Amino acid sequence: MSMHKVLVTGANGFVGRALVATLARNNISVSAAVRQNNSAGARNLAPDFPVYAIGDIGPKTDWASALRATQTVIHLAARVHIMDETASDPLTEFRRINTLGTERLALAAVRAGVRRLVYVSSIKVNGEVTVTEPFRETDVANPTDPYAISKWEAEQALGRIAAETGLELVIVRPPLIYGPGVSGNFRALLKWVDRGVPLPLAAIENRRSLVGLENFVDLLMTCATHPGAAGEIFLTSDGEDLSASELLRRVARALAKPARLFSFPAPLLHAAATFLGRRAQCERLCGSLLVDSRKSREVLGWTPPFSVDDGLRSTAVWFLHTKMETTN
Repeated sequence: MSMHKVLVTGANGFVGRALVATLARNNISVSAAVRQNNSAGARNLAPDFPVYAIGDIGPKTDWASALRATQTVIHLAARVHIMDETASDPLTEFRRINTLGTERLALAAVRAGVRRLVYVSSIKVNGEVTVTEPFRETDVANPTDPYAISKWEAEQALGRIAAETGLELVIVRPPLIYGPGVSGNFRALLKWVDRGVPLPLAAIENRRSLVGLENFVDLLMTCATHPGAAGEIFLTSDGEDLSASELLRRVARALAKPARLFSFPAPLLHAAATFLGRRAQCERLCGSLLVDSRKSREVLGWTPPFSVDDGLRSTAVWFLHTKMETTN
């Protein structure tokens, strides 16, 4: 297996750093593609494998040197969902990086003789919320925001290239990923619980699927090597769906803090969030998004190696450590 070379794009990101380290621990020859080699994230990557600075990702990116002698590419690099969007035309910018940039990478990979491309897409390709049934791989796509549309269009472009060239394509659509190094809403949630902020979520009866970083990385490694993954789409989760209140209680337990929850009517909560300009964050926390992840178990024989509580504990250890570093 040590001769099987894997290129990870976006290797200095939240998922990329963990994936590169896991591949290396499993004696898989790994190389890393980053935007700039002098970034802090790139410097923190292990020094014993090649790191390629490829610059901005888009329709003109030169991937040739990074792809040399590579058998498998795991494509993580993307323009991610941005809360406070500043681009005047977000969809065009998302398409430039996520759609055209991914298409450029796939074509370069084919030219370089790459056998398999594992594309990390998003559950948002399926939609934003589930009402009764969980999302499945067979659902009709329903992307609604520019980020999700660009990811769906990238999936379609990759499908065409795979059909024309024989490139083995694997698509993975994760829900929210949490773990050491997490940012955004989940890190904010950790801060709220750690500070003892009372939260009006005790009566919220939603259900959400999540996937821990360690579990997600393990699945990506399986998708890179398993013969049965070729040509497939996989949805993934930890296998345990939580309400907002249960998630907060589990986070509090991991942080060894009390969960300060109180009841507040959901319609008033949504109205208040809308008034404060926080409607999207409220919907992400209080809406339901369920994922049926049985296919990865059935096709790949994969089961999440870590429980939700395992993932939350490792996240809490990281969070408390970084908090201690910043206060010292």
